[in-house]
Amino acid sequence: MKALRIGVTAISIVLVQALVCGAALVPSMLMWTAAVRLAAANPGWYLVMASLLLAPAYVLFALCLMPVSALAMKLAGARTPPGVELRIADMSWTLMRWVHYMVGSHVVRLVAGTIFRGSPIWTAYLRMNGARIGRRVFINTLSIADHNLLEIGDDVVIGADVHMSGHTVEAGLLKTAPVRLASNVTIGLSSVIDIGVAAGPHCQVGALTLVPKHTRLDGHAVYVGIPARRIRRDA
Repeated sequence: MKALRIGVTAISIVLVQALVCGAALVPSMLMWTAAVRLAAANPGWYLVMASLLLAPAYVLFALCLMPVSALAMKLAGARTPPGVELRIADMSWTLMRWVHYMVGSHVVRLVAGTIFRGSPIWTAYLRMNGARIGRRVFINTLSIADHNLLEIGDDVVIGADVHMSGHTVEAGLLKTAPVRLASNVTIGLSSVIDIGVAAGPHCQVGALTLVPKHTRLDGHAVYVGIPARRIRRDA
């Protein structure tokens, strides 16, 4: 049964990602085809058009990939299960769906994340892929996983290269828990936010800080260090 589950999951990942990428490519291919037809009578113009359209075609593909991938993951039921401990050796269907979800988000991260991270477009994709995110949220990192386990309030800033995830692997177990950031939280660059972390409103986490799993951070406080420790509480 394990071999069956692994085989079915591998095939479904390949098929779904092929369909997702193919559907996302359609607008770019239509644009490219129209340009080629216009320049068909003049080979010199063909080279010019191809050169000029290369970057816009890629950006259009990346833009289309985000909603198509998010929709495919939702239809496939691929999500990170909340609050579980799964033995990896069992290769259960729940674990396989999590793997599918992680692969889908990784493809988008590689193709579109480097272009759109830190922008409202990147935040919109995370919402579409399951994250609950408030208004005016700035997320300037690609190292963010398990989107459906993320709850982020309004006016939150997450700096560059922050690692935030709803899962961890320990002693052969996949463990999951939601990450909750209240409104007006700031996470400094290259910090690590582990599973089960909850930060109160107006909390600030300094750069290069490790917040261990299931830590509760007070609101109106500043945390730094490895592991995180409170250095100040604002009135």
